[in-house]
Amino acid sequence: MKSPLVKVFCFLVLTVVLYNWIGYAITDLSGGAKDTSAAVDISPEGGETLYWGKGRCYTCHSLGGQGSAVRGPNHGQFGEKFPLPMGSRAVERAKERSEKTGEEFTAVDYVVESMADPGAYVVSGYKNEMAVVYAPPISLNLTEIKAIVAYMMVQGGDLDMEAIDSAPSEISSKFYSKIQAAQAAGGGDPGAGATVYEDNCEECHSLEGEVMVGPDLSTIGDKGVKFIAESILNPAKSITPGFETYNVETKDGTMIVGVKTAEDANKVTITNKSSEEIVIAKTDIKSMTIDENASVMPEDLSEAMTVKDFQDLQSFMIMQKAEKKEGE
Repeated sequence: MKSPLVKVFCFLVLTVVLYNWIGYAITDLSGGAKDTSAAVDISPEGGETLYWGKGRCYTCHSLGGQGSAVRGPNHGQFGEKFPLPMGSRAVERAKERSEKTGEEFTAVDYVVESMADPGAYVVSGYKNEMAVVYAPPISLNLTEIKAIVAYMMVQGGDLDMEAIDSAPSEISSKFYSKIQAAQAAGGGDPGAGATVYEDNCEECHSLEGEVMVGPDLSTIGDKGVKFIAESILNPAKSITPGFETYNVETKDGTMIVGVKTAEDANKVTITNKSSEEIVIAKTDIKSMTIDENASVMPEDLSEAMTVKDFQDLQSFMIMQKAEKKEGE
């Protein structure tokens, strides 16, 4: 008769074996384990590794009979709802996007858009909740995204590596620039950054070449991420000429602080932090000096934003470049 100790040992061994078997079964069901430790190349094979690995696409999507996730559309041929696999489906979706936007979308453009701007086209029956894959925590780089595009295109479609990598269309190039901007800004989302800009910056700055209380920012991306970050975190460090902060003391003791936005022989106009224009007669001015250590831009702006807001805003601002404006 076996001792109680032997019985306990046998039970533990069986438990471990069963646990491992369940783990392998789940891994196989979700597409199998892939080695994600090494860099991948821009190829369907590289994209497959990322789809079932680092990219974590399988947590929301399945591919035909591979995987069991249903939160997002199936990327393969699956039942009546998805009669075409992704590569072929993208051809039909590109036609819809062309009609909707007035731009000539290709199948590759559609797949690129679905990763760079997932909210632009949401499949009927699903929510607009896809993660921004080029931002944390997934943080796919441009090479990795191109690889996944290649993997999607071989699902019943034609693989055109030039259109994906070496000679992308104008539409795909635009989305690639968005992804690169996000990478340069530490993984921010330019789309979300546009909202942060609207909430915090557009009252004083323009992106259309217009001079307001603050400098026009339509080409600020040409100055790089470091300059953008310092302008947000320490706005007084580098003041754009013409936007110096003036301290104006009137003869009745009133102190007015802001940017000098107009001046003639008789009066001076100072615009304060609230974008209020204050016209002062020169005969009423006791003193008017430039404060080289101050900026009308709020110094606590970074404290009002989350880290994500800051990264998102940086990624949006770095996209504001001269060459972009010329091409519009």
